[in-house]
Amino acid sequence: MLTYFTRRLLLAIPTLLFIGLVIFLLLDLAPGDPTAQLPLTIPPAVREQIRISLGLGEPLPIRFFKWMYQFFIVEPQVVIDSIFGTSFSAGDARVLSWQTRSPVMDIVWQRIPQTLWVVGTAYVVAIIIALPIGIYSAYRQYSIFDNVGTFITMIGFSVPPFFSGVLVIVIFSVNLGWFPSIYDTTLVVNDWDSFMQQLQQMILPVMVLALQITSQLSRFMRASMLDNLNQDYVRTARAKGLGEKSVVLVHVLRNSMIPVVTVIALGIPQIFGGAIITEQVFKVNGIGQLLITAIQANDVPLVQTLTFIFAILIVLFNLIADVLYGLLDPRIRYD
Repeated sequence: MLTYFTRRLLLAIPTLLFIGLVIFLLLDLAPGDPTAQLPLTIPPAVREQIRISLGLGEPLPIRFFKWMYQFFIVEPQVVIDSIFGTSFSAGDARVLSWQTRSPVMDIVWQRIPQTLWVVGTAYVVAIIIALPIGIYSAYRQYSIFDNVGTFITMIGFSVPPFFSGVLVIVIFSVNLGWFPSIYDTTLVVNDWDSFMQQLQQMILPVMVLALQITSQLSRFMRASMLDNLNQDYVRTARAKGLGEKSVVLVHVLRNSMIPVVTVIALGIPQIFGGAIITEQVFKVNGIGQLLITAIQANDVPLVQTLTFIFAILIVLFNLIADVLYGLLDPRIRYD
């Protein structure tokens, strides 16, 4: 297992470099100029000087390798120095936002807690709800519970977040007045009352995200359970006199979790991308809204960094899913 894990980590390095190159080239070749929004009265020489100050005066390969060096070497060093209280002297080497002239990663770190509050909670809630629904729906196939669950999950999976988000705002915020319609990002949780306010304003965005994730995971869980319930090893376990609870929750569930683990692991980075719409609807000041703002402002360094972070999450959780396969199924061995 350790050898396989090390080999996959080493393989992830050229994979991420290639992904970073593709992202860099796509954004570099995209139309747009950071000086396009400046007044027309600014002389061309001054515009060119501004472009050089933004790092656009160097050849493309040099700019790419500088970006990779800043992302993998400079930024981790800054994090380590901030933890141990030391001062990092290479502040000029950090990637700066064109819009704010602040380090990009500092902006990202400020937004991540808000995204984790909403997205992380929604994903945990969805897993807790989806797995039991999928298991029971498969075990009671074609029952009333299964039919109702299938109907609800099909609706939840088909309705896009930008529609369901506005719908829940109209119903629960405008008409009923139960929950706030806009996420208050200035709220500081320091006592019980502020904690309850935080939970209250999280309910609507978490509801929208959890509905879609639950619909997807429960369908995968149900299909995987149905594939295993009719296998020979299940009939053998029942013939040996094992209880039905032990057969379903130990033997069948463990084998059924293998494809579901893939969906859960790869769904985590995808939900960060899907949260872009939800954060925009509920005005959550997270990395999704940050990406939209950066695209609208043509802030290429910020867009590059956020997109590359999403790519790293996909590669990382793909590796985690592969490692979990060996823990769930003893037949899978990584030699």
